[in-house]
Amino acid sequence: MEVTLKIFRFNPEVDKRWHYETYRVNAEPTDRVLDLLEYVKGYIDGTLSFRRSCAHGVCGSDAVRINGMNRLACKTLVRDLGDKITVEPIMGLKVIKDLIVDMEPFFENYKKVLPWFINNSPLPADGKERLQSPEARERFDDTTKCILCACCTTSCPSFWGSDDYLGPAALVAAHRFIFDDRDEAAAERLQIISETSGLARCHTAFNCTMACPREIQITKAIGELKLATITGRLD
Repeated sequence: MEVTLKIFRFNPEVDKRWHYETYRVNAEPTDRVLDLLEYVKGYIDGTLSFRRSCAHGVCGSDAVRINGMNRLACKTLVRDLGDKITVEPIMGLKVIKDLIVDMEPFFENYKKVLPWFINNSPLPADGKERLQSPEARERFDDTTKCILCACCTTSCPSFWGSDDYLGPAALVAAHRFIFDDRDEAAAERLQIISETSGLARCHTAFNCTMACPREIQITKAIGELKLATITGRLD
């Protein structure tokens, strides 16, 4: 099938403003959008710039807006889109070139919630790891699946309106550690996300949940965080 591929273009070294360029390429229904971008770059226009790495939906680096929705280019098939495809950079972050955005603000917000394991207690007497029951692990299993692609955060209207908002991905990371019964910094994280730039800015639009390529129930997780800040309970 012939696909009309409309791609957002912006090169700050030569362009005064962004624009779109259209390419017509032959594709199989099972081709991925990433395959089309690779074809354009390899055979039509080598100046096209975009991020990609594993190409298997694990690294999250090729997050873009495809036909108006945040998706991973490596997981989105032509057959699910039709013969007219528009590819744009994710919103809310500065465009560096074409489909590449500056991810630094996203990662700065992510780091604010202390997204690492904190436990200063002595290890068990036998010197082995801190064990956890399957039931305790299940409590936060869903939020361990985040690949930091930023699809959720850059689909959020609250993030578009405020650079200070921590965003769904940071709150997902907070959830993952707050509900881990081996971690000892839940109270500190709850305080961080309770501030104006955290939970208060979430208006339950559900854009984040719809955009997540890992199908994490983000809005549910944020709701559990809101309840924990009110009740002080983690069960």
